[in-house]
Amino acid sequence: MEYTVQKLGALAGISTRTLRYYDEFGILKPARINSSGYRIYGQAEVDRLQQILFYRELGLSLEGIRDIVNSPSFDGARALREHHDKLLQRRQQLDQLIANVEQTIAFAEGRSTMSNEEKFTGFKQKLIGDNEQKYGQEIREKYGEEAVEKSNRKLKNMTEEQYAAIQQLEADMFASLEQAMEDGDAASELAQKAADLHRQWLSFYWDTYTKEAHAGVAQMYVDDERFTAYYDKRRPGMAAFLRDAVHVYTGAKQ
Repeated sequence: MEYTVQKLGALAGISTRTLRYYDEFGILKPARINSSGYRIYGQAEVDRLQQILFYRELGLSLEGIRDIVNSPSFDGARALREHHDKLLQRRQQLDQLIANVEQTIAFAEGRSTMSNEEKFTGFKQKLIGDNEQKYGQEIREKYGEEAVEKSNRKLKNMTEEQYAAIQQLEADMFASLEQAMEDGDAASELAQKAADLHRQWLSFYWDTYTKEAHAGVAQMYVDDERFTAYYDKRRPGMAAFLRDAVHVYTGAKQ
């Protein structure tokens, strides 16, 4: 069966403008252009659109999706299995959050007891799931399955005090970075304090710390637009400044 832009948009629940943009962006080309100049989509394009929307739902950027679906090694069936696994993970996260909320309601109403550790279980699991969704493939390829699983286990087993300490470390690191950026010297005492706070923050997640890995992560903050956006939303250029400070701190930049 073939579809015009209007029919495919109606089928998928997206606008014709979006489909035209996908064409211009090089992520979903029509099967052909008919004699009247209309874009015509076939079954292969319908299947690809479904994949694109799956990836969008999972939070990938259009640039990332384009790299995946345009790769010569792209395997549609394998991609669907990966989508399925990620959706199951998301459902598990939601189930745990729902259970956590229900337990909290019961505690508030005096119908059950609830430890402080239990109050944060759902949030920690969601954090793990969010990280897996956004960065799971990259960090597993870079650091290995075992290292990532150890990090996840550390996060799951964190006490309330440790979890609060992580949040405070990150806040202190950002405050130090913002002050250090005023002078623009990544080797300054304040910038190096921020780099050390970053090391402490990482050590909550990592099984072991090395200067080489620390420097590598800081470089990734600049190389990966998702990490760059996370830091630069606080202040433009923060990701690069943190990278430079960490490279001085670890000796990667003399």
